Amino acid sequence: MRTTLLATGIFACLSLTACSQPEAPAAPEAAAPKKSLARQAPLYAGQEQVLSVQSGSVKAASGGGVDLEAKAMTDGAGWTQVGFLPRVYAATPPDGIYEIDVVAQKPATPGAPGPTPVEVKSAWDKFTDGRVKGVKFISKTNEVTAMLP
Repeated sequence: MRTTLLATGIFACLSLTACSQPEAPAAPEAAAPKKSLARQAPLYAGQEQVLSVQSGSVKAASGGGVDLEAKAMTDGAGWTQVGFLPRVYAATPPDGIYEIDVVAQKPATPGAPGPTPVEVKSAWDKFTDGRVKGVKFISKTNEVTAMLP
């Protein structure tokens, strides 16, 4: 009995391997996504990333910093204190593009459902030595990169 079960098991395995289809040729590997060198800064209670970022711009400020501007969408009405939260870097990014989260304060009671446009403007004077070449604005669903002119 034991030998019969063993032989049946081996026969079943061989039958299944014979039925398998030949492997398709491997597709060329897509470029691996670039790994971020930054970590997200802690969010305050009730603060979340906005739903999406439609556009962003960076302009050199007269004092040496940069002026940031982004147009974004929130999950619904009632979001307040929309702003930027720069990510934390251990060293200067090699390409000079810094990552910034676009965040807002979630409403205590949900407002009207549906995407709501918001606009954020702020000066960022942390780096005045010209090391900022661009900024990547990050939301829940996408990211937009804006370069200095």
